[in-house]
Amino acid sequence: MGIYVPNEFAVDAGYSRLLTDRFSGGIVFRFIRSDLTSGINIGGADSKAAVAIAGDLGFYYRNTDIVLGDKDGTLAFGVNVQNMGNKISYTETSDKAFLPINLKLGAAITVEMDDYNTITFMADVNKLLVPTPPIYAEDSLGRTVLDNTGDWTILHGMDPHVPTPVGMVQSFYDAPGVLMDDGSRSIFREEMNEIMIGIGTEYWYREQFAIRAGYFHEHQTKGNRKYVTLGIGLRLNVFALDFSYLVPVKQNNPLANTLRFTLAFEFGNPPI
Repeated sequence: MGIYVPNEFAVDAGYSRLLTDRFSGGIVFRFIRSDLTSGINIGGADSKAAVAIAGDLGFYYRNTDIVLGDKDGTLAFGVNVQNMGNKISYTETSDKAFLPINLKLGAAITVEMDDYNTITFMADVNKLLVPTPPIYAEDSLGRTVLDNTGDWTILHGMDPHVPTPVGMVQSFYDAPGVLMDDGSRSIFREEMNEIMIGIGTEYWYREQFAIRAGYFHEHQTKGNRKYVTLGIGLRLNVFALDFSYLVPVKQNNPLANTLRFTLAFEFGNPPI
């Protein structure tokens, strides 16, 4: 039968610009190609590589003139929309799927304790800008009910087969809703459940050694990822080395014991 190794890659090109002394913006264009099947036949249809053109758009505000008591500080806010692009499919006949379009909002405040020590507190929220799967009507035998056009009948929620711009807007109000004790459904509550929350803190000594800790929370009905991250960083001249370790809150988590490390070369920064 032969051996095939799936492959995926993405190529990014970005541009950023300082718009004012404290406000900047950036844009990224991305080409994505995902070939997981090498053209094998799936359900009577030949498969193909999925290709997408996507982009990110972000804005960032940073104010270094903050005073907190007798300490100098820095306040920062950011917003970013990632992976805006066309839907993809691995066959000609299957429904196309949305890219993981994501809205991220973040804020951070840094306090300069003295000439050698700084500490930063940060938080961010994320929400996928893709349609929430609806609840379809079923008959007494558990079979999905079809409407007059042959499509599945939606009982709660909205049609997810929409263009990308419509799906991004629709994602804020299309949830089927959480079933309440009185039998009603709360769309607002389910939309809130779709928001992922992250908090963290970072300590730097002489801008050379860092200690980091954070927590990530995702609702149990939307993925149930909950974990603590611990990390350290080292910066020396143009080199930067970072380690992080992921500790899941619940046992039997596939992310357990995940170790990440990054080696970076920072050109243009003054030597430490």
